[in-house]
Amino acid sequence: MWYYIALGAAIVSSACGQILLKTGATEGAAGFITQVFRPATIIGLGCYGLSAGAFIFALRGIPLAVAGPTSALTYVAGVLAGVFLFKEILVTTQMVGIALVIIGVVLLNQT
Repeated sequence: MWYYIALGAAIVSSACGQILLKTGATEGAAGFITQVFRPATIIGLGCYGLSAGAFIFALRGIPLAVAGPTSALTYVAGVLAGVFLFKEILVTTQMVGIALVIIGVVLLNQT
C-alpha cells in the first residue's frame, strides 16, 4: 500500500511542478534566465525532484509496466490545471485524448 501512496505522491508533486513551472514562465515579460531563477520555477524544479524520489520508492513494489503508465495521470492533472488555473481552451480531440489516458491507466491497473 505504501508503494501506491508513493506513486500518488509522485503524480501530485509532478503536477505541482508543472503548474509552478508554467507560473514562473508566464509572470511578466522577462528573459529566460530571469524565469529560471523565479521562486515559482525553483520550487517547481524541487517538486520534480520530490516526484522522482517518490517514483523510485514506488518502483520498489509496483511493476514498471504499471507504475510508468499510471504516472501519465500527471498529464491529465496538467491539462486540468491549464483549463482551470490558466484559462486555457480544451478542444474535443484533447478531451478524447485525456479520456483515453484515463481508460488506459484503469485497464493497466486491473491486475
